Order: sequence, then C-alpha cells, then structure tokens
Amino acid sequence: MKPIITASEYMSESAGPRPPVLLDIRWQLGGPNGRADYEAGHIPGAVFIDLDSELAGPAGSGGRHPLPDPEAFGAVMRQAGVGRETPVVVYDGGQGWAAARAWWLLRWTGHLDVRVLDGGLAAWTGELSTGVPKPAEGDFRPQPGALGLLDADGAAELARAGLLLDARAAERYRGDVEPIDRVGGHIPGAVSAPTTQNVGEDGRFLPAGSLASRFSALGADGDTPVGVYCGSGVSGAHEVLALELAGHRAALYAGSWSEWSSDESRPVATGPEPA
Repeated sequence: MKPIITASEYMSESAGPRPPVLLDIRWQLGGPNGRADYEAGHIPGAVFIDLDSELAGPAGSGGRHPLPDPEAFGAVMRQAGVGRETPVVVYDGGQGWAAARAWWLLRWTGHLDVRVLDGGLAAWTGELSTGVPKPAEGDFRPQPGALGLLDADGAAELARAGLLLDARAAERYRGDVEPIDRVGGHIPGAVSAPTTQNVGEDGRFLPAGSLASRFSALGADGDTPVGVYCGSGVSGAHEVLALELAGHRAALYAGSWSEWSSDESRPVATGPEPA
C-alpha cells in the first residue's frame, strides 16, 4: 500500500464506508506539545497523539525518543480507535516528521493500513473543528518486528557493509554545529542524506521517480541493505517512508545520534565525507 495519501483522497475516504481513523501528531522539537494547536482547530474527527509521551519512551541512555513500550503504545492506539483492520491516516503541522514517526511505529508493530497525509495540515482545504471526538475503542494489538530496526552495533555494521543514511541537516552531519547532542559529527561510514531534500517547497514528498534517483545517487542500488538514522528517530522515520516511496525497504536506527553520541566509547567522524 502506498504510504501517503492526499488531502482530497482522505476527504473522499472519510465519507466512504470505511472511514480511516485520523490521528493529529503536531509536534515541534524543544517546544510544547501540539495539543493547544489541536484544540484551536484540527481536521474533523482527528484524535490528538502526543509524540513525546505516547510515541516515545522516557529519554535516557537509549536517546531522546527511544521507542515506547509496545503494550503502552497499543493502549494509546486502541483508545484512539485504531483496530486491526481499521485504515489509519496520520498528519502533523506540515513538516511530516512527527506523522512519519506514528506511521513507522504502527507499521513496525504490524498495522498494514496506515498512511501519512502528504503535506500535513497545510494541505487541508476543508473546515477545521474544535470538537474532541470520543471514538469507540479499537482492538489493535502490537506485534513488533514488521519493519527493520537497528541498534547501535547494527548501525555501525551497516555503515561498514551496507548503506547507512544520516537524515539530519548537513551541517550537523559534518560536525560544524551541534545544537542538541553531546558532540557533533556522524557515525563513521554513514552517508549524508538530509530529510529536507525528500520534499518540495510545499512540504509534500517528491515524485517517486525523483526520490528513486536521489537515493540511487547516494548508493541505494536495490541490493545493498539500507538503514537510516537522524537525531532521535523522528526525522529518520520520514526518510524510511521516502525510501519506501522510492522502492526501497530500509531499517531505522531508533536511538540515532542522541544515543550514539551519548556513549563516549563510540567513534565519531566529522567533515563532509563518510569516513
């Protein structure tokens, strides 16, 4: 199934016999959660999900946004109305990173029918609502493992023997600046592939052919295993989605740079080249 959906496609499906469960994942790094924005106006029927507390576990040695406990995540999804066979659409404020995190978690835990609203709330042209829905509880039960997941050792090995893409901004990859984590730079052998280059100026994903050309130029040849990391496993999920649009199945290093850089025994590379 295509992992994205347009606003017009969603509007049509929401009026059909199997309307998707709609999740609002508005979030910004370092800012307050998006609940206030949600309460001020959201796509009708959307249920708010807090990325920091519901799509991640407590920050610590596993990084800023370690994966949530699967059972706790499943409880949140059921309360939002997600069932095993229920179509799900997720959106955020437009950047797509937070929505992709929800998409990845649902896919990783075995949900087959989940899509990101391409362009997020900015692509929606219908009315907004301030009403808070109370959906019937769903029956979704997480079964982790449906998508590839890397730990730090696996990411290091993939950087040596496969293709490990760094989805952060190029200046963070080079180590020119590091506004968040202990040290700047990248995992030795990783290739710089900023997530921002997967979308156009309107925040929508580039056409599949353009994405395929981009990732091919970075070394994705269809045979080499591919992995992705970012700062804390959020924008990296967006890159995994872009790779899927381009025809590649990629694993996510969920701990990402926030986990890697917190361990002083892990090597750090700097500069524009992978090594």
